[in-house]
Formats: sequence, C-alpha cells, structure tokens
Amino acid sequence: MKKVILVRCGEIILKGLNRPVFESVLVSNIKKALYGLGKVDVLKSQSRIYVEPESEQYDFEAAVKRLTKVFGIVSLSPVWKIDTNFEEIKKHSILMINDLLENNNYKTFKVETKRGNKRFPMESPEISRELGEHILNKFPSLTVDVNNPSFTLFVEVRESSYIYSEIIAAHGGMPLGTNGKATLLLSGGIDSPVAGWMIAKRGVEIEAVHFYSYPYTSERAKEKVMELARILAAYCGEIVLHIVPFTDIQLDINEKCPQDESTIIMRRIMMMISEKIAKSRGSMALITGESVGQVASQTIQSLAVTNAAVSIPVFRPLIGMDKNEVIEIARRIETFETSILPYEDCCTVFVAKHPKTKPRLEHILNSESKLDVERLAGEAVKNTEIIRIKPN
Repeated sequence: MKKVILVRCGEIILKGLNRPVFESVLVSNIKKALYGLGKVDVLKSQSRIYVEPESEQYDFEAAVKRLTKVFGIVSLSPVWKIDTNFEEIKKHSILMINDLLENNNYKTFKVETKRGNKRFPMESPEISRELGEHILNKFPSLTVDVNNPSFTLFVEVRESSYIYSEIIAAHGGMPLGTNGKATLLLSGGIDSPVAGWMIAKRGVEIEAVHFYSYPYTSERAKEKVMELARILAAYCGEIVLHIVPFTDIQLDINEKCPQDESTIIMRRIMMMISEKIAKSRGSMALITGESVGQVASQTIQSLAVTNAAVSIPVFRPLIGMDKNEVIEIARRIETFETSILPYEDCCTVFVAKHPKTKPRLEHILNSESKLDVERLAGEAVKNTEIIRIKPN
C-alpha cells in the first residue's frame, strides 16, 4: 500500500487532439506548485493524474492545499494505492474504515466503484455489492445508505487500484500558461485581485501594474498591494509587479484639467502606461476590475472613452457582477481581508467630487491636450520599480 494524491482534470479532457499539450502543462504546473515539499513522481493515466511521493514522511496536507490552487484541477483526493486484487481491496478498505471510525461517529456508508481495468473479472456493481457486504460483517454498527451516507468508500480499479473516502474541490479552469499573457491593473481594492484571478483561471499568465502616488499614498499602501500579489501568486505562480510613480501625473491633471473630467483622464493615462508596459513584456491584453455602474468612471460612456486610450484588448471579467458576488470570490481566494485594510490607493486620493458620468471623447481629448501625455507616461515607465513576487 502506498499513499498518493489523485488529481482530477477539468475541461482539458474535452480538448481532443490538443489534450496532451494541456495535460503536459498541467503536470508541469503541479510540479512547480509542489516544489520544496520533497521528491514526487507525477504520472498521467486514463484522464487522471497521480502524485506519488518518494518518502513516507511527505507533507500531504501542505501538498493538497497547494494543489487546490492549481488551475486545471477540479478536485483531488488523498488515496491508498494497492494491487488490483479483490482480497487486497477488501483488506485495505477495512483498514481505511477503521481509521475513519476512530475520529468520526459515522453510522451509514455506501461503496462506489469505477472499473477502468476491463480485464478485472468483477464488474463495478459486483465489486460494490460484495465489498459492502464484507464491510457490514466487519462493522456491525454501520448500515448502508445509498442516498445520504455518512461517508462513501470510493474504489477505482485500474492497473493498480485506489481507495479513498474524500473528494476535495479545487477551482478548475485551464492550466496556467496555455492562453498567453495579460497585464492586470492592480489597485489595493477588492475588485482588481478578483479580476486577475478570474482571467488567470482561464490559463492566462498575468503580470501586474500598480500606480503609486507617494507621499499622498503611504508605504503601507504599497506593501498591501505586494501582499495581494503574493496571495494571487499562490494561484498564478511568480508575478512580476510594476510599481509606477503616478504623483506628478495626478498633480498635473489636477492643475490643468477640469475637475469633473480628472477621473476619466487619470484612468486613460493609466491605461496608456499599462499598455506600454504590457507590450514591452509580451502581454497581449489588459485586465481591470471594473463593473458597469459601480462608480462614476464605470458607466458605459466612461468605459468607451477609457478603451479609446489603448489599442490592445481590455478584459473586464467583473463587468456584470454586483459587489456581493465579487466579495464572495474575494473571500474564497483569500484576498478580501487584505483588500479592506484602510490604506488608500492613488484612485481615491485625487477623486473629483462630481465626476462626469457621460464623458464625450472629443471633450476629453481637448482637455488632455493641455498635458504632455507622452512625456509624462514615458517618464513614469522609465522610473517604474519592478518587483518579482513569489508564492509563499
């Protein structure tokens, strides 16, 4: 008997002839996620991936926690790998149930069997029936309940056989790195980390840009954004974070442009700078946490004027979501508590009291002409600090 981790793939099993490519990337991402925990073999077999540690002292709990954050995995289970022999299956099933009953007051159970090895002489219903009868004889306190059991004993009969009782949900999606790269505009708020996570879940590698208005925003605000990037890195791998100095640009906008247009002009210049950085880093799109109607700069008219500032696609995965839906995801991916720390970002420091909600592009361009946008954006990019954020 050997303890291993059974990994279930998601939609990549539907990829037809391209499926091996996606599986290979997923295997590589699994190895990266488990780096530092000890030596493992990662094996593919019949739409399953098995993680087999070389040492009995391997930290399974830490490995499972890391694997739940690997995109492309829908669920996983700590399993016992045994020989494909019915006597071995019966023997180890009893041992596993003994372990379960030591810590739980279970009263009912059922057996679910999948027979992937068609050479095995017993079919799935027969295995479940005979194994269930054997369990009842060994544990008189248990009864069978096929509809709502206290626990389920799962048996998979393949070249080797696998028994387990727990299925741990992961996030699914596509393996990271199978769908190009995009650049996230990462503020210190709730929305943008969720937006980045959602696009990364589709297999997109992400980098991040943060606009920093020191001394109007504190060093703590910068540290907060770095921590958000670190949380995302547990899902996305190493994140290259670009800290863009934005104070001079905001002061110039505040001095030379109409106050009610300052928010939209600020957003447009942020997009311009982010596009410059994205193109220099091989990113093909920008990502923002905007949602229609959430604030004045997120009306349809404002978003259209903002889009006009750049030539690459802008992904807005939260566009139709309300705040409660976003918060629910933020809590699930563990960014929420960091996002609500009370350190202001540059978007909240120079906010207009009555911003335009229906800006017209020609008016905004006229106001922007009072600024030397190319020079300001170029200097900001030149003075950008680059930080590589690794997962904890």
